[in-house]
Amino acid sequence: MKRGVCILGASGSVGESTLKILRLFPEEFRLRSFSVHSNLEKAKEIAKEFQPAYLCVSSDSVDKAILGNKIGATEVLYGTEALSEIVADAETETVVTAVVGASGIRPTVAAIHAGKKIGIANKETLVSCGPYIQSLLEKSNAYLVPVDSEHNALFQLLENTKKESLERIILTASGGPFRKLPISDLPKVTIEQALKHPTWNMGPKITVDSAGMINKGLEVIEAHFLFGFSYDQIGVVIHPQSVAHGIVETKDGASFVYASYPDMIFPVAHSLYYPKIVPKSLKPHPATSWGNLEFLEPELERYPGLSLAYEAGRAGGTAPSIFNAANEIAVELFLKGKILFTEIPSVIRTALDKIPYSVPKDLEGYEEADRKAREAALSFSKDKVVHLC
Repeated sequence: MKRGVCILGASGSVGESTLKILRLFPEEFRLRSFSVHSNLEKAKEIAKEFQPAYLCVSSDSVDKAILGNKIGATEVLYGTEALSEIVADAETETVVTAVVGASGIRPTVAAIHAGKKIGIANKETLVSCGPYIQSLLEKSNAYLVPVDSEHNALFQLLENTKKESLERIILTASGGPFRKLPISDLPKVTIEQALKHPTWNMGPKITVDSAGMINKGLEVIEAHFLFGFSYDQIGVVIHPQSVAHGIVETKDGASFVYASYPDMIFPVAHSLYYPKIVPKSLKPHPATSWGNLEFLEPELERYPGLSLAYEAGRAGGTAPSIFNAANEIAVELFLKGKILFTEIPSVIRTALDKIPYSVPKDLEGYEEADRKAREAALSFSKDKVVHLC
């Protein structure tokens, strides 16, 4: 029987990669449901091609008359609450959470309650309320398989490494488009420059995050909750070629490296097939094609957001929630031209300093911290900038 797949965020880069895998392996998988936020044209295309049971349009501001309630055999649902409805569908085996931001938390919680395998590409879920998600997973048959290329690489490496030999895990990062730009020129960078990622084709929010390596900071926090390593055991290196995606260091000083062509089809296929293996080659990438590989320490003066992520992660409780929410607002402000690129970490710093941390017992406590952080970030004023560089 074909395995039913739900894709939350089907119009994004991870969603598109997931659809590629469904096309490559139609005998194994079928699209049972999917969501888009507001891209109605893309939604119509996907519905007509795959004919799933459900489509959810999560934006409240779209014109419902455009799609109506049906596209062929596909039922069209609207609003964020419908995201939680489609993930719980009985004929869905795997839920791929590829929506951006904190909007992915509630549907992920619903998928956990429904006992699904979750291909998690929405890092904000674990960053914002990691302890709560962990507590739910302990009482559920659900489990997470990371889809981000770095976490998926580490997931595979750790499965094949004896636990007693482990010393440290390393996330790789391209360094973004400003890796060699003089630090004094960073305040002058434009929105267009920030959106030109040197390796990956991603959405605007995650691309801006990557330009300042805040994305890597979020991944550090996510790795802590996924794999149980302390923050002192999670490192970051700049690897411009984006061939090596994860590194595991062992106590004897050796390292195991996962390498592949920089394409999201690899981690997506692994997460869909897991615990089985992907049965055929997706894209040959022999070692002779890798070229010269560089591994460099990140300059924290260039990437202050990375240091802030470690600080928030070590503080624990709601500190990562505050970090994530403030960053979402800061990126939004930058993309609207209201703050400078270098002020994104300053907005986060302001929120972390302004809002007391706590350790909530329920999801609502983490959501309250998220709300307060957004308010603090929106009130950020350029004449109150806390300069980090």
